[in-house]
Amino acid sequence: MKLSLILPVLDEADGIAATLASLQPLRAVGHEVIVVDGGSTDATVARAEPLADRVLAGAAGRARQMNAGAAVARGDVLVFLHADTRLPEHAVSVIRSALRYRLWGRFDVQIEGRSGMLRVVASFMNLRSRLTGIATGDQALFISRAAFAAVGGYPEQPLMEDIELSKRLKRLGPPACPHERVVTSGRRWEQYGVWPTILLMWRLRFDYWRGVPAERLALHYQPARRGAE
Repeated sequence: MKLSLILPVLDEADGIAATLASLQPLRAVGHEVIVVDGGSTDATVARAEPLADRVLAGAAGRARQMNAGAAVARGDVLVFLHADTRLPEHAVSVIRSALRYRLWGRFDVQIEGRSGMLRVVASFMNLRSRLTGIATGDQALFISRAAFAAVGGYPEQPLMEDIELSKRLKRLGPPACPHERVVTSGRRWEQYGVWPTILLMWRLRFDYWRGVPAERLALHYQPARRGAE
């Protein structure tokens, strides 16, 4: 089983090298790393190129970037990873075991940061995902190539693309929900405030559930767009 790890990035020069360095042992045993840049104006691309199998220039927008990466991927399984998220040590064996009986899945998440509330947030994210079968980008979705193709990839909408993809994948079967955790940065939560971000996310999710178009919701989401999914 070959993994294609796909990272959508935008102005991630400060942390991209560390994230990609953590993936080098996977590259060494035959898995591939694909970085899709959405128009960075810093040194993201230059720092990513020595540490990735491919670095693509894609249209801005996380869904479009991930679809672009998937289009050139050669792996049997696609793993969508945020630029500030680290996989658990035995991620390959966890994914292999999880996909023995499932077509897709996600990890639990741990959010790094100073605020103790981030542990509470992560616990609720993990529980909500396990109960609903809906995964978010911070949880590093892994999907068989066949299942990804069957649902048409990510819907190219500016917000809630992971939620919409999860809904489509659930029609094929429930997700695998291993307890192993990815570790993601809480920088955006802390930058914009943990409670304001929580309230914003609840409001946006409720509005999306009641049918407000993602394009309209995105207008209110930009301050927290890159951290609190």
